Amino acid sequence: MNSKFLMAAISATCIMTGGAGALAQEWQPDRPINIIVPWSAGGSTDQVTRVVAPILEEALGQPVVVVNQPGASGATGTQAVLDAPRDGYTWTANAIANNATYAVTGLVPNTSIEDYQVYLSVANIPVVSVHPDASWQDMGELLEAMQSDDPPTVATAGVNSSGGMALAAINEASGGEGRMISYDGGGPATIATAGGEAQVTTQLAVEQAELIKGGKLRPLAALSDQPLEIEGIEEPIPPITQWLPDMHVALDYFGILIPKGAPQEVYDTVDQIWEEEVMTSESLRTYALERGAVFAPAYGEEAMEKAMPVIISEACARVDRGEAVVPPSEFGIDCETMTAE
Repeated sequence: MNSKFLMAAISATCIMTGGAGALAQEWQPDRPINIIVPWSAGGSTDQVTRVVAPILEEALGQPVVVVNQPGASGATGTQAVLDAPRDGYTWTANAIANNATYAVTGLVPNTSIEDYQVYLSVANIPVVSVHPDASWQDMGELLEAMQSDDPPTVATAGVNSSGGMALAAINEASGGEGRMISYDGGGPATIATAGGEAQVTTQLAVEQAELIKGGKLRPLAALSDQPLEIEGIEEPIPPITQWLPDMHVALDYFGILIPKGAPQEVYDTVDQIWEEEVMTSESLRTYALERGAVFAPAYGEEAMEKAMPVIISEACARVDRGEAVVPPSEFGIDCETMTAE
């Protein structure tokens, strides 16, 4: 994407990394590294971070500790990371679109995606699922219910979660009004739906896969324009565009983010580990295949190029839904043309 905003982000990234595959000075941490996941255990971010953490731990020779710090739709843990010393020992993990839009919604002021060095692991896809005993047999019937005077309850991890954004997008595209019930993470939201506390969930496939395989949830549609295949689930999950053909869908990239300002050798070292270990990881590839995610590790310029479409889409959607307290234009995003400047 040729834009001032993207090029500025890419330029900053290149300066921070010093180029892939060549270490200016290899970093050898002398104490454990904390990755703060701003959601509860068991959700999509927590899952994939716990797959990647052992790879980093082995390469760095120090424990890499995943710390769950949920609250305020991910804002609590994210702010804690930004407030921590910029010494390379406190990282975060999230859906990239979350960190890029926290300032737009006012949840974490004065921050943007340019505050981080981004390391992508997978792309995740939300799935609309219901309790197995629900009366709706396909997405069309559920959409009718969402447009009725008594719309169903929908469990998500909050307004800024992938499930929350998925529900908002469905409501907007269909004219429906699914009623959100918020939980501290995608794991609790999906479990609540399986247990009958809510009627529907729009959380990610990776958070639902085992419940679907176990017959505890019944999937109706994937927020994609192609059927979603998950190993161990016999039938592909149909795309939501089968019912809402004009609905915009974009891959939701997840990964680890290291705040900028740490010593240069931190980023150089993690770049090389990503290139040599994460991007070739069979454990990450297997996780993606079994859970319905897309294996998509990347860093530096490539990571920014992959992430920008969902960043722009979500930032502008906040305006359409009346959730923006800071105009995306403050961050170089032109919602009239859906581009970054």
